[in-house]
Amino acid sequence: MSFSSPFPDVDIPEVSVFDLLFSNMNQADLDRVALIDTPGGARTTYGELIGQVNSTAGALAGRGVGVGDVVGLLAPNSTAFAVAFHGTLRAGATVTTINALFTAKDIAKQLTDAKATTMITVCALLQQAQEAAQAVGIPPAHVIVLDGAGEAVSGHPNLEDLIGQGASAPTVDFDPTTHPAVLPYSSGTTADPKGVILTHRNLAANIAQIRPLLAIDSDDKVLAILPFFHIYGMTVLLNAALHARATLLVMPKFDLAEFLDNIQKYQVTYTFIAPPVAVALAKHPLVDHYDVTSLRTVMSGAAPLDAELGNAVSRRLHVQMIQGYGMSELSPVSHCMPADGGKEHFGDIAPLNSCGWPVPNTVNKIVDPVTGNEITYPTEGLSAPGELCVRGPNVMVGYLGNEEATKATIDSDGFLHTGDLAQVDSLGRIFIVDRLKELIKYKGYQVPPAELEALLLTHPSIADTAVIGVPDDEGEEIPKAFIVRQFGTNIAEAEVIEFVARHVAPYKKVRRVEFIDAIPKSASGKILRKDLRTTPS
Repeated sequence: MSFSSPFPDVDIPEVSVFDLLFSNMNQADLDRVALIDTPGGARTTYGELIGQVNSTAGALAGRGVGVGDVVGLLAPNSTAFAVAFHGTLRAGATVTTINALFTAKDIAKQLTDAKATTMITVCALLQQAQEAAQAVGIPPAHVIVLDGAGEAVSGHPNLEDLIGQGASAPTVDFDPTTHPAVLPYSSGTTADPKGVILTHRNLAANIAQIRPLLAIDSDDKVLAILPFFHIYGMTVLLNAALHARATLLVMPKFDLAEFLDNIQKYQVTYTFIAPPVAVALAKHPLVDHYDVTSLRTVMSGAAPLDAELGNAVSRRLHVQMIQGYGMSELSPVSHCMPADGGKEHFGDIAPLNSCGWPVPNTVNKIVDPVTGNEITYPTEGLSAPGELCVRGPNVMVGYLGNEEATKATIDSDGFLHTGDLAQVDSLGRIFIVDRLKELIKYKGYQVPPAELEALLLTHPSIADTAVIGVPDDEGEEIPKAFIVRQFGTNIAEAEVIEFVARHVAPYKKVRRVEFIDAIPKSASGKILRKDLRTTPS
């Protein structure tokens, strides 16, 4: 049977993202610091940010960018990214954010699929951006280099050129319920990336859905290490944190020492991470050299967080550790623990191996992937596992130019099929088991890689790990563990196999081990299992 969010419905604003975030500000809000670029400490108030966004929108409009156009944005986190992103939306155009790790070929593929006519980037990524732009026919004058020398010197406008024109923001007319705001591309960890159409209403809805749960306010200082080009960073940091009038401390990339130093220096109260960062916070000796007592809440997302690992971070940093779940197709947050773990709402803190409850205004169902029948909601304990499906105002319009994939993902009742295997308990909390496509089938049994990875991370000699299914000599799929040794240790294959065997059922045992220097992961922290499958043994 389907089940609704236990939280009260919230009003979904029928406005543009710009109007939602930046309209109706009083003078106190305008004077607040919105963004701090941590590498140099440059501060931008909300009033300054709005002015820069409006000027950028006006300059883009003057260059012919508006409703119906798509702008590619390839840049690491910075205030300039925020200005370019919101300036493009303010002009009425659609932003397709591009992974900063992409090659020129990857960039060109996304620009082509999204039909982008303008490219925004930075000097550090200009070579691959230029190559991609040239390949798809974007002229140099339409390649904006935010921190470049400027159009007079290089032929590429920079952000100073755009803002310096002093152009007024254009008057734009579009329906926020249908007009695409962003075109993020699905991660491509299991298939070719697809353009995800998210409207202004999708993004506004998700901000409205998560704000009451996250409880970020204007006194918070939020450390932004998640990439803004990824939907997780885009929604919870670049949008939801700004909507709360918080101060965003912006890091262009993650570095543990800089992360800890920024918490100490700026008295950070709230941060959002992915599980790889949790591993470092739980295990790395560097953590003990910094004062992080200002930190109140840490939220993990983008990939499943093991309860023991999350609790280790909570104990070490003396913070409330919470977890959320989502995907690009859900704008992205569909499940979340409240900032207090659920104590006020439910009288108890949710276990960290769950991702909390469905966000407001959503309905869930869990479906048997074999029969298609809905799993029965349990009166006690956990339900049987099945595919998690979500319906709500945060569900994407569909995949760009791919009606077949859209129909395969969103059913006739409006439920988006996540592709994740999940269980629900009698209190409505969701537990993600693993990706359906990543389950290892060993002699007819299903082995979730995430379960084995969580166990392996509890070993003091293992810094990081990933598990995939590989064929043995007889062609039977077996679990194989890739291991990154903790610095100064020399754990051997036999020790890894024996450690797992002591804790799991026989069919779940790891049967092969390979030691590598680093686990390949996406910018959001998801394990790139397809890369491991091509790793030579």
